[in-house]
Amino acid sequence: MLDPETDEDTSTEDGPVAHIVRTKPGEDAAAKVLEARINGTPLEALCGHVWVPSRDPAPLPVCEKCVDIYRMYREFNDNLDETPRI
Repeated sequence: MLDPETDEDTSTEDGPVAHIVRTKPGEDAAAKVLEARINGTPLEALCGHVWVPSRDPAPLPVCEKCVDIYRMYREFNDNLDETPRI
């Protein structure tokens, strides 16, 4: 099951955006982001972008590529959350 969480990226062509974090079944996205922030380890977004999270992504727009991929996953998996957590 996909458990999305978003976090910021400052190196996109369109300016800073919040990406939806790629998770494995059973992984908690929020815990994964917190651990990455603490340890300085990179995360991978649904769109394939890799970055090290550093601050609150809430005020940023969500990456459209990530949103499109998430919507596609939702079509094939009825048990996904309707919207990813930001």
